[in-house]
Amino acid sequence: MKLLIKNGTIVTPKGEIKGDLLIDGKKIEKIAPSIDEKCKTIDASGKHVLAGLIDMHVHLREPGFEGKEDIESGSKAAVAGGVTQVCCMPNTNPVCDNAVVATYIKHRADEVGLCKIHPVGAITKGENGESLSDIGKMKSAGIIALSDDGKSVENSQIMRLAMEYANDFGLKCLCHCEDKNLVDGGVVNEGYNSTLTGLKGSLRAAEDIMIARDIALSESLDIPVHICHVSTYSGVEIIKSAKARGVKVTAETCPHYFILTDDIITSYDTNTKVNPPVREEKDKQAIINGIKDGTLDCIVTDHAPHSIKDKQVEYNLAAFGISGIETSFALSYTYLVKTGVLSLAELSYKMSAAPAKILGLEGGELKEGGVADITIVDLNKKFVIDSNKFLSKGKNTPFNGFEVYGEVQYTIVDGAIKFKR
Repeated sequence: MKLLIKNGTIVTPKGEIKGDLLIDGKKIEKIAPSIDEKCKTIDASGKHVLAGLIDMHVHLREPGFEGKEDIESGSKAAVAGGVTQVCCMPNTNPVCDNAVVATYIKHRADEVGLCKIHPVGAITKGENGESLSDIGKMKSAGIIALSDDGKSVENSQIMRLAMEYANDFGLKCLCHCEDKNLVDGGVVNEGYNSTLTGLKGSLRAAEDIMIARDIALSESLDIPVHICHVSTYSGVEIIKSAKARGVKVTAETCPHYFILTDDIITSYDTNTKVNPPVREEKDKQAIINGIKDGTLDCIVTDHAPHSIKDKQVEYNLAAFGISGIETSFALSYTYLVKTGVLSLAELSYKMSAAPAKILGLEGGELKEGGVADITIVDLNKKFVIDSNKFLSKGKNTPFNGFEVYGEVQYTIVDGAIKFKR
């Protein structure tokens, strides 16, 4: 079955093309200034046609925490946000540390049939940091990477073995970098605002130490490593220095780290509680510069949906996390492209091509013969973020009431329309 997208501004690796894009089945057949084909047609006049977004850091919560999110609600939220491929983290119940859970996630994704879902397997059994998971069997079951996200693997020898074993299977470790002993129960960034509010702070060093450890392992072993949700100015510098030495390190960050500062915690709104915490202005500016200069390779959400009861408690008791998959493109476009930090093509690369390249996924760019994963957006459409309208079960966002630009109009996965505004 064919689908023709007409009159759009098509964002390709070679630049923007005003014209048409023809899909035949699951592939892009042709991109040209004008295509005449009698088939189902989308008029994309005044809109931009992008490679489908890829979010390589998402918590779908299923199995075990379906009250927060499940694969169906998370998939609906993803396509509403223009996301065509999702990599879901393993801190479920049971933990995705074996082939059975990985297979279950793949089967549920196929049943839902909205976006492509790639399970991330746990590095260690139960994410307890003590012994390696069944990495080979999980690879056969379809995992795309390994992570103990939510925790660091504290034992450096186990982390070394994990990186070596994962590399043998063509997998990368996605590292949540946090020295829990140094965090010592901290719930916000340690600094002026933690003192002002009386909330226990967490030092940047807790993140930086583990970033440095995992990069040191990568450099010594000559094995690629990926650093998750970077939030500190010093972490950016560590990664930048490592890249300059030729270390095979890639890194990601999230919209809350390049938009917000820890001034937000003075409201005591638990929707601002996230791990790692939102930090200070100098951290925010370093994150922005790291995105601009390529130190930070991609933009992800760390979508962490929670039920209302998880957040409507005292700040110290509230769950960490922000529900972000439906707002990531608009926030990134508004605060990075409209401010001149990135071009639209560069943003598309950060949110599509870079994750595909890091994880070896098909897609991430629009080209003839390429996979027909496509996001169509109206960049001139201004709207106000309203979590009550989220399709995700998680309404926990600090961005309620923010005015943003760049509304997703269509999301197409393997040539099929999965979302229409």
